[in-house]
Amino acid sequence: MPRPRNQAARRAQLVQAAAQAVLERGVTNARLRDIAAQAGLTPASVLYYYPDVNDLLAAVFEQGTETYVRRRRSAVEAAPTPWTRLAACVSSGVPHPGEAEQTSRLLYELLPVTFRVEAAATRQRAFVAQQTSLYQEVLDSGAASEDFRLAGPSAFLARGFVALEDGYGIDVLSGAATAMDIEERLLHQARLVTGASE
Repeated sequence: MPRPRNQAARRAQLVQAAAQAVLERGVTNARLRDIAAQAGLTPASVLYYYPDVNDLLAAVFEQGTETYVRRRRSAVEAAPTPWTRLAACVSSGVPHPGEAEQTSRLLYELLPVTFRVEAAATRQRAFVAQQTSLYQEVLDSGAASEDFRLAGPSAFLARGFVALEDGYGIDVLSGAATAMDIEERLLHQARLVTGASE
């Protein structure tokens, strides 16, 4: 990798290298030397910028959640109707092959870091809140236009969607179900709680 000339660029390089190491080896097997090798640096150089490797992993988690939320919001905002916005919200939360699967896998791998590093725990809470808020916006908009007849409070339903996605995402990444299977289950749930016929 080319050598960045400033600390912000070096930190960004290390975040990228750590993300790749986690994807290739898993968080429990990604060692300092693996991250350093991925970045083309010595372990001591990594520790200069991140004296605690958990802080580096927390930075990877933060970047991953930001990418995930940005992608989801873009998908929802591009959809023209209440139902297609809800369907886009559902689809963008499923680990489909490609970038979505890679980002989801990275975030699941890093979840243990949120139990040990306060910055990562804070980011995890914000991440859930951002996704819940996006679902709630979509549900409230559909209810306001009378396209949806919500089966419960929008905040409750929105948090339920995020929880279902989290559980179902494990099924996809472990090979117990396909992304399309899970998307269909979530869309069925969406029809049940909104009364939408598409």
